[in-house]
Amino acid sequence: MTVASPDPRTATNQAPPLVGHNVVTADRALTEAVVRHGAAEVVDDLTSLGAEAGSAEAREHGMLANRHHPGLTPYDRFGNRVDEVEFHPSWHWLMERAVGHGLQAAPWEQQAAGDPYAHLRRAAGFLAWSQTEPGHGCPISMTYAAVPALRADDAIARTWTPLLAARSYDPGVRPRSSKTGALAGMGMTEKQGGSDVRANQTEARPTGDDGWYALHGHKWFTSAPMNDVFLVLGQAEGGLTCFVVPRVLEDGTRNRIDVVRLKDKLGNRSNASGELELSGTLAQRLGDEGRGVRTIIEMVAATRLDCVLGSAALMRHALAEASWHVSHRSAFGGLLADKPLMQNVVADLAVESEAATALAMRLAAAVDRADDPHEAALRRIALPLAKFWVCKRTPAMVAEALECLGGNGYVEDSGLPLMFRESPLNSIWEGSGNVNALDVLRALSREPEVLQAWITEVGAARGGDARLDRAVDDTLALLGEAGAGEAGPEAGARRLAGAMAACLQGSLLVRYAPPEVADAFCGSRLGPAYGGTFGMLTSGSLRAVVERATPTV
Repeated sequence: MTVASPDPRTATNQAPPLVGHNVVTADRALTEAVVRHGAAEVVDDLTSLGAEAGSAEAREHGMLANRHHPGLTPYDRFGNRVDEVEFHPSWHWLMERAVGHGLQAAPWEQQAAGDPYAHLRRAAGFLAWSQTEPGHGCPISMTYAAVPALRADDAIARTWTPLLAARSYDPGVRPRSSKTGALAGMGMTEKQGGSDVRANQTEARPTGDDGWYALHGHKWFTSAPMNDVFLVLGQAEGGLTCFVVPRVLEDGTRNRIDVVRLKDKLGNRSNASGELELSGTLAQRLGDEGRGVRTIIEMVAATRLDCVLGSAALMRHALAEASWHVSHRSAFGGLLADKPLMQNVVADLAVESEAATALAMRLAAAVDRADDPHEAALRRIALPLAKFWVCKRTPAMVAEALECLGGNGYVEDSGLPLMFRESPLNSIWEGSGNVNALDVLRALSREPEVLQAWITEVGAARGGDARLDRAVDDTLALLGEAGAGEAGPEAGARRLAGAMAACLQGSLLVRYAPPEVADAFCGSRLGPAYGGTFGMLTSGSLRAVVERATPTV
């Protein structure tokens, strides 16, 4: 009997593209967390966003926005300095929908109007929509984060907040009064200081107009230099001060913001990250002189939340691609998803993703309940904990998901290489791992209520799993040991932050996740034998974990 040779022009045993699914409703960890902290109606509100995020069109626009890099035009054809950045149409497609879905500053006005779940809804939407393409989330995030900082001056906040919260994407270099919507950015980092913003050298000189200054300096890393307004730090006579810098002045004159170059980055290429020179750049003081860090700290807190959300989005996207692939790809006589070792790996990835999602949504709910003292204290300590831990876990998790696809995951068309390159970003932005671990120590030493908030939160799961109880006790003992040794508490800050974050995640999973998920987490992440490599779970319910995490179309 002659067996026909396969046609080499037709691919077989390949997973179909993961398109046509709803990114929100297919994510049970996300939807259950939203209902838990909010209401089922919030999930309903996000269903259309989820469907669009999982479409073939969105996937194509995400690829195109990174394939066609933004370009800087310093001068027009007549020799006039214009400093404009041009983006591919796919960038604008993504931005228009992100703004239209209210993922920028809309929640602040929704909350003021009485919406009890405004920030939870936005956080879930941001996590889901970021899976289309990560780069455009940066200007969306900065716009969201600018509003609480602008509240340091009521008049300035009233001027800018309605435009930043508007669901109208209105790009272009024009004065504020002629726009239907606006986007915000920030410029804190300088080349001599990095995270040490108190070392900033940008000078702020009063112009004589009430509250206005001329800035002279160099900003080393400013994302989205085409945004309409920026929050920057500069040295005034009274010390480090926060300023509001409009891209265009109200008379239509372009403010003196020279884009020296666009950065050649490791991760996404869709977003333009620029190096700016300020030479007589006009800026309005925000808050008192010398209170720059205190003024901008609320912006930092909001962007740290988005770092956690962005990393959770990368995890979920990578997991979805991996679980989808192994459920369609056969090898060694059967589906990869049925192979015990692959099942262990994907289940482990699913546990990591669910733990990140659960913690991220808990933090978003705390923003909605900021008037509650426990919620405010928990947010204060849990934000740097989550920023440190979730963002640190992301690169290894995405790398393992990429490996599930084998060589198919190593090519750009799969989307996994972009995710992998992007995966270290959120651990660097808004304070590196060390900065956040040290912030945990600072909060514990200066604000005793934050430790009580952590104890209360993890204590809510007391008795639910002996391994979690033991990990909490060990972490409290570690807190008691802080300061021992020649290096003092600083040397052990990462160990402490990781332990506290893992206990928070474990508490949420023990209380709310399916038993097989909580069991796998506590048996792997909270024990002293944890090796850090995925695929070493010992639970016997791995298939259920994988099925829970695999998207359906």
